[in-house]
Amino acid sequence: MDKPWLKSYPEGVAEKIDVDAYQSVAEVFEQAVEKYSELPSFYNMGTTLSYAEMGQLTTQLAAYLQSIPGMEKGDRVAVMMPNLLQNPIAIFAILRAGFTVVNTNPLYTARELKHQLQDSGAKAIIVVDNFCHTLQEVIQDTDIQQVITTQLGDMLKFPKSVIVNLVVKYIKKMVPGYSLPGSITFKQALAEGASKTFTPVQSTHDDIAFLQYTGGTTGLAKGAVLTNRNMVANMQQASEWIADTVEERKEIIITALPLYHIFSLTANCLTFMKVGALNFLITNPRDLPNFVKELSTVKFSIVTGVNTLFNGLLNTPGFKELDFSALKLTLGGGMAVQESVAERWRRVTGAPLLEAYGLTETSPAVCINPLNLKDFNGSIGLPIPSTEVSIRTEDGEFLPQGEVGELCVRGPQVMREYWNKPEETAFVLDEKGWLKTGDIAVMDQDGFFRIVDRKKDMILVSGFNVFPNEVESVVASCPGVLEVGVIGVDDEKSGEAVKAVIVRNDNSLTEEEIIEHCRKGLTSYKVPKIIEFRSELPKTNVGKILRRELRDQ
Repeated sequence: MDKPWLKSYPEGVAEKIDVDAYQSVAEVFEQAVEKYSELPSFYNMGTTLSYAEMGQLTTQLAAYLQSIPGMEKGDRVAVMMPNLLQNPIAIFAILRAGFTVVNTNPLYTARELKHQLQDSGAKAIIVVDNFCHTLQEVIQDTDIQQVITTQLGDMLKFPKSVIVNLVVKYIKKMVPGYSLPGSITFKQALAEGASKTFTPVQSTHDDIAFLQYTGGTTGLAKGAVLTNRNMVANMQQASEWIADTVEERKEIIITALPLYHIFSLTANCLTFMKVGALNFLITNPRDLPNFVKELSTVKFSIVTGVNTLFNGLLNTPGFKELDFSALKLTLGGGMAVQESVAERWRRVTGAPLLEAYGLTETSPAVCINPLNLKDFNGSIGLPIPSTEVSIRTEDGEFLPQGEVGELCVRGPQVMREYWNKPEETAFVLDEKGWLKTGDIAVMDQDGFFRIVDRKKDMILVSGFNVFPNEVESVVASCPGVLEVGVIGVDDEKSGEAVKAVIVRNDNSLTEEEIIEHCRKGLTSYKVPKIIEFRSELPKTNVGKILRRELRDQ
C-alpha cells in the first residue's frame, strides 16, 4: 500500500525496524543491566536502584517465583501496585522467570479484580498491602496459589522505609485489615530467592509477555495478548523515532502515569531502559503539590503523561519556577491533547508538548508526531516505522487522503488476540492482520492523521477507558433504577466525565444513593460524576438506548 507519511518522516528515521534484534523483553532488560550496570535505573521517594541492583533483585525474585509449586512457563502472575520500586522489580522478575505479567489496577473493586483474576487464570499475585482487603474478598474464587504482599516503603533506604510504613499503616491508616493465610512478604520472597537457584528461561517472540486488560463491549474487561514480539517491536519502533533526540546514559524520564497503564509501561519503563535512562517514579501524581516538590529535586529531560496531568501541573503553584533547562521532550497520549494546554506548556517550559496515539491492543504506539516540531499541530502524528495505517469505510474499503473513516492499523506491535475471546478478536482483527480501532480519523496531504470522533461509545477519563455498558450494569443494579444510559461529557479537569441519565421507578432515590452504590462496584474514575433523572430515554424501535441522542440533547 502507499505510505504518503514517509515523505514527512524526520531525517534519519528508518522506514522499518529490526523486530528480530531481541527475542524477548527479558533479553532487552538483561542486556541493559549488563551494559549500564553502574548507572541509576529507577528512583522513588528518595531511593535509587542501579541497573546492577535491578539485575540482582530480579534474579532473586525470579528464583523464588520459579520455586512456587505448580508454576510452569507461561503461567500468569498479577502485579497490583502503584509506581513503586517493587513494581519494575516484579515485572522483570516475572518475565525473566518465564511467566506472563498481568498488570492489575490497584484501585479495582472486588468485582473488577475477581473478573480479571478469574479470566487470566493468574496463579500468583504481588500486591501492596493497602489493597489486600480487596483481594481477600475474592481470592477463594480464583486460581491464586501464592500471594506476595509488600508495603509502600519496603524498598526505600533505612530509616525512611520504616518511617513510611509506620506512617501509612498507623497514622494515615491507609491499610485496612485483611487476612491472607499462606501469603509471604516481598522482602521474604527476595530473601528466599537469594538462597535458591535461578534457572534462565529462553523466551521467544511467540511467548506471551503481558496480558494487558482493556474495556470490553460486554461491560467486562478483556485481556489483550501482547507477545514478546509485540512488545519488542514497539520498543524498537519508539527507539527509532526518538534516536536523534535522546542521549544514551543521560536521560531522566518522569514516570507519573502508573506502570500498569500500557503507555507508561512501554514508553517509559521499557523503551528508555534501552538507552540507560533513569526512570523517576511518581507514586501519587494526584498529589500535585508534592509532585512539583519532587520535580524540583531533579533536572529531568523527558516527561510523558495525559492532557489532564499537564493541565494540573500548569495550575499548581511552584511549577512555573522549576528548572526546565534540560527538558527536551514532552509526549502526551492516552487522550487528546488540548491546544490551549499545549500552548501554555510551551510558554512555561520552553519545550513543545507533542501528541501521540496508541491503543492497548497495539502495545501501544501507532502514531507519534515528529520530535522536531516546534508547535502543537492538532494531529496524532505519523505512523511509526513498520506500521501501516489506513482509513476505511464500514464495509472495509480503503478511503483516499482527506476522507473520513475508521482508522485501522497493521504492524508487528498489533496484539495476537484477546485472551480466550475468539469472537471479540474476530470482530476487531481481520485475517490480513488489520486491527479496527473504532476511532474515526482522516489523513491529510502530508500523511499526518487526525482523530475526528470515536466510533465506540468509550469515555476517556484522564486517559483511562470507561465503557458505558459496565457503568450501566452497575447503576442498573441499584434499587430504584428502572433504566439508565451512560455517556461522556466534556470536563475541564479530566477531559471527559461520566454522566448517567436515569429513569427511576422509585422517586425517592437520590443522586447520593446512586453514587454511593456505584462506589462499591466501580473504580473511582468510572463512578458517574453527573446524575440526571428523566421520565424516559430515547430508544430505537427495538428498545436499544440511543446514547448519541443523549449526548446531542
